[in-house]
Amino acid sequence: MDTILAHGGRLINRELSGVEREALLERIPSMQRISLRPREVSDLEMIANGAFSPLEGFMCEDDYIAVRGNKHLASGLPWTIPVTLSVGEDIAKRLAEGTDLALFENGEHVLGVLHLTQKFRYDKEREAERVYLTTEEAHPGVAALYEQGEFLLGGRISVLNRPYNPAFPSYRLDPRETRDAFKKKGWSRVVAFQTRNPIHRAHEYIIKCALEVVDGLLLHPLVGETKSDDIPADVRMRCYEVMLANYFPKTRAMLAVNPAAMRYAGPREAVFHAIIRKNYGCTHFIVGRDHAGVGNYYGTYDAHYIFNEFDPEALGITPMFFDHSFYCRSCDSMASNKTCPHDSSDHVTLSGTKVREMLSRGEMPPREFSRAPVAEILIEAMKK
Repeated sequence: MDTILAHGGRLINRELSGVEREALLERIPSMQRISLRPREVSDLEMIANGAFSPLEGFMCEDDYIAVRGNKHLASGLPWTIPVTLSVGEDIAKRLAEGTDLALFENGEHVLGVLHLTQKFRYDKEREAERVYLTTEEAHPGVAALYEQGEFLLGGRISVLNRPYNPAFPSYRLDPRETRDAFKKKGWSRVVAFQTRNPIHRAHEYIIKCALEVVDGLLLHPLVGETKSDDIPADVRMRCYEVMLANYFPKTRAMLAVNPAAMRYAGPREAVFHAIIRKNYGCTHFIVGRDHAGVGNYYGTYDAHYIFNEFDPEALGITPMFFDHSFYCRSCDSMASNKTCPHDSSDHVTLSGTKVREMLSRGEMPPREFSRAPVAEILIEAMKK
């Protein structure tokens, strides 16, 4: 038996196989074609493998409006981020509701079919205001939203092929596979850690604090589309491998990738990330400082407070909240604002900008901030 039910009670599978797949493949040439953007490709994969359960396709208007407005699906189930497929008005005019559309990656690789239930116009500014809490185009999530087409297409999907040449295939485990792995390891309480950055000592500290009260850790870095100035996924993955090999017990930690794209939606995305990890079989989820934030758009702990808006039973995964962590010279240990009584002048903290400057010069950050093997990987990557 699974340690935790999927969101909505059932793990979705929208991948076809066998005769059913062959029959739909034969019909592809007769369908209208839609070419998906990278984020939509990621979303398609996450819907198909059950990571976005209970979604069975891209959102229709009732779910879209409910999620945008009150952070729940039309059914009342908690959900915080719209999962949509957009097209321009010229394309939308040619599409008839009730028909099947062929979905392609890069215009060549067929991914599957959208069974078009509904096409509808939507308000991009309203979505930006509600989901991202800003309408400024300087916000990367808002910029991506404004680049979308004027219409959204809703309906179930049927996936025929996975995305072409996916990154990190050996770490690309579907929710069914992570759940099976947890069972084999005997883990019933599993904590997930979401990251789009290399792990530094503060991350390591909060992960190990969480690991003290559960059976195992799923280190689950996001490897879908991110900002251009984020550290590339292949470099980050080498850092994660080094961390797990040297600083975590091998029997209590595993690494798998999350193919989703970043939205940078702060508090809403924290809940979204928790729901995704629930579908992967995790019972607990770490929420740190400014989770999924960018710039100064969100308060330091807004991603903690938002969980108070949801019925814990309906959400179905336990968030673990952590304050800003650091090395304190007076404590002579890692600590946080919750545990350290000393002045901030005793704390070893560095801004991301300062760390990047040091690494680009080939300088090692203080050992209290970063493990040396991780810093070495980042220095080497910056040289290239």
